Amino acid sequence: MPPSLLRDLFRRALKASVVAPLAIAGCGPNVAGYQAPQCVNGSLAVSGLSPAVIPDVVELRSRTTFRGSDPASVGTLSTSGTACATAADKPTCQAAFDGLNPDAGFGESCLEICVSYFLGTTRADEVKAWSSIEELKTFLGTIDTEQEAALMAHAHSYRVQCEPLDRGGVKARSGGGYDVIAVRGHACGPGSKVTRYYLNVTPAGEVTETSSEVAEYGDPNCAIGRRPFGLASSGRTACDDALGRHFAVAAHLEAASVDAFTRLKEELALHGAPAALKGAAVLSAVEEVQHAHATSHLAERFGARVRPPRVEARPLRSLVDVALDNAVEGCVRETYGALVAHHQAAHAQDEEIRALMQRIADDETRHAELSWDIAAWAETKLAPSELAKVREAKRAAVAKLREELSAPVDPALVESAGMPDAASALAMLDVMLGGLPS
Repeated sequence: MPPSLLRDLFRRALKASVVAPLAIAGCGPNVAGYQAPQCVNGSLAVSGLSPAVIPDVVELRSRTTFRGSDPASVGTLSTSGTACATAADKPTCQAAFDGLNPDAGFGESCLEICVSYFLGTTRADEVKAWSSIEELKTFLGTIDTEQEAALMAHAHSYRVQCEPLDRGGVKARSGGGYDVIAVRGHACGPGSKVTRYYLNVTPAGEVTETSSEVAEYGDPNCAIGRRPFGLASSGRTACDDALGRHFAVAAHLEAASVDAFTRLKEELALHGAPAALKGAAVLSAVEEVQHAHATSHLAERFGARVRPPRVEARPLRSLVDVALDNAVEGCVRETYGALVAHHQAAHAQDEEIRALMQRIADDETRHAELSWDIAAWAETKLAPSELAKVREAKRAAVAKLREELSAPVDPALVESAGMPDAASALAMLDVMLGGLPS
C-alpha cells in the first residue's frame, strides 16, 4: 500500500473525531528546493542511477546479521533491468547472480541487527558485487543524478529516509554536486539521539558534512533486545491510576509484538515472500522493542508494574493461517491502532505522552502499511476458498473491534493520553473502513 494512501485516510478519519485535523508531518527545518529520493518499499531505488557502464541489471541488496555472528542473510531491496539478458550462458550467469554474497558491504549500521549493502550487476557473462565505497564510485562514475548522490550518502552510513524531507532530501547545487539531508543514530537508550546531517556530495563522489543538528533525543529508559515467542499472558495489572493500567497493558502488548514480527519474518521466509516484506518485518520488531520500553516507563511513572509477556513455543504456520492472522491483527487492529496513535499524538495533554505518541504513530503507520502489503502478496498465493476465510475473519474482527470501542473511556485517558471517546472512536473507525479494501 502506498504510504500516502493510508496517511490521507487517517487524516480524513481524524476529522471525524470532531477535533482539529492532524498535520501528521510536524515542523522541521527549511527543506525548500529538496526532493525526496526515489524509493521502492521504503528502500532507495536503483532506477535513478546513471552508471559509467550500463549493465543488464543492477540490484541494491542488503546483508543482515543477527547478534553480529550469524551468517549474513542477503535480501534484494530494489532492481532495475533484467539479469543476464546478454549472457551467453544464462543459467550459469543467473546462478552466480543469485548467489552473490560478498564478505562485507558499504553503509553498515548495527543496532542488535547489523545491516550493510552492496550492488549486484550482470553484463554479458560478468557477474559482479560492488561492495565498498571505492567500488561504488567506480561503478557510478561521475555523480550526476539526485539518486546517485543519495546512494553515496547512504554508502557512508547516513540514512537518507524516503520520508519526511527533513530526514531524507536531495537537491542539485548551482556549482555542481548535490546537497543531501540525512540522519544517523536512534532514539532509544541513555544518551541516544537522532542527528540530522546536511551533506555535500561532489561529482567525484566525496561526501562531506556541512552542518548537523539534533533531530530527536532518545528515551533514556529504552533499550533494545530480543523477546521470546508465544504470547500466553494478558498484561493486566493492579493499579489505582487509569493511566498506569493503560500503559502497563500497552507495554505488555508492545513487547509481545516483537515476537509477532520476528515470527512473521520467519513465516514469510518459509512461504517465499519478497525480501522487502521480510526486511520490513525485522525492522518492525526492532521498533516494537523501543515502544515496549518507552511505554513501560510511562506505566511506571503512573504507578503500575509491567508484566513481561509469558510465552510458549509454537510451530510456524501455513500461509493461510498467516494471512488470517495478518487480516485480524494487522489490517484491522494494528491499522486502527496506528490511527489512534495519531489521535493521541495530536491531543494528549500530557507532554511526555504526546511526544512519545508522535514517535510511535509514524512507526505504527509503517507497520499497518506492511500488513496491507502482506495481504496483497498473500492474495496472489491463496485459493478462492482460503481468500473467503480471510475476508470473513476480517469482517468478524471489525465487528469485535466495534463492540470494544462502544465501551466508555476513562476521562483521564481522553484528557491526558489523548484517547478518543467512544463516539469519536466509532466515527473514526467508520471513516477508516470506508477507505480500505474489503
